Amino acid sequence: MPLSPRKTPVWLPIVVLLIAMTSIQSGASLAKSLFPLVGAPGVTALRLTLGTLILVVIFKPWRLRFKAEQRFPLLMYGLALGGMNYLFYLSIQTVPLGIAVALEFTGPLAVALFSSRRAVDFVWVILAVLGLWFLLPLGQSISSVDLTGAAFALGAGACWAIYILFGQKAGADHGPATVAFGSLIAAVIFVPIGAWQAGEALWHWSLLPLGLGVAILSTALPYSLEMIALTRLPTRTFGTLMSMEPGLAALSGMLFLGEHLTLVQWLALLSIIAASIGSTLTIKREPQITSVDVN
Repeated sequence: MPLSPRKTPVWLPIVVLLIAMTSIQSGASLAKSLFPLVGAPGVTALRLTLGTLILVVIFKPWRLRFKAEQRFPLLMYGLALGGMNYLFYLSIQTVPLGIAVALEFTGPLAVALFSSRRAVDFVWVILAVLGLWFLLPLGQSISSVDLTGAAFALGAGACWAIYILFGQKAGADHGPATVAFGSLIAAVIFVPIGAWQAGEALWHWSLLPLGLGVAILSTALPYSLEMIALTRLPTRTFGTLMSMEPGLAALSGMLFLGEHLTLVQWLALLSIIAASIGSTLTIKREPQITSVDVN
């Protein structure tokens, strides 16, 4: 019999969320290791196909009914979900995992900052801009980040912002089950694109266990764990912990992919993390969280 929230130790949902974030970044590392075999588009197709099948079994989206005014937001939500996965995988082809996640985090950070007009929020804007300035190769020799890959990561961040904005409207009645429908829309659009770009290399049974590993680590396991944490943690605590994800991504890249960042890149990454934490802790009203990290 599951423990009630009252009997659950205070530290347990925090540990659960840390495991979820570690799972997501481990899945991203595994996905990147498959790029030499099928490319980023092929891995996107594998992840969306298998991940969507898992979500469909769990949430049974055919039972959901959406109002007319929710259908366009649902379509945009699904397109943003697919675009975010596709662009993120394209970005980590040439950009270290930690930097790509930090750049992608500018999407939800922008949503949070644009919703407020208080003076303190300009501090977080400055921190985020400083982080971007030192991460991107804007005519400087201190950074070795690929500009195209960085653009893909920022594009994934823009998709994440759209995902949040339209997900709030699309998921108003069905909550996390909306993710299954959105993933289905994303799969219909981006799986054929990824399969076409990957070509015959994608159609090998030997890839199935690895693709399933990516789907479980990046989708099924973290989604389930994050939903547990969401029901037991205050919104600010959840958002603050999620802000640590670029750091976890950088560590995952070091451990599994041999990616090492320069001191300047670490400082820039920490600047973006600080901006995300600060915007979460000082927000005036706690927004309803209707989205989780889907990388």
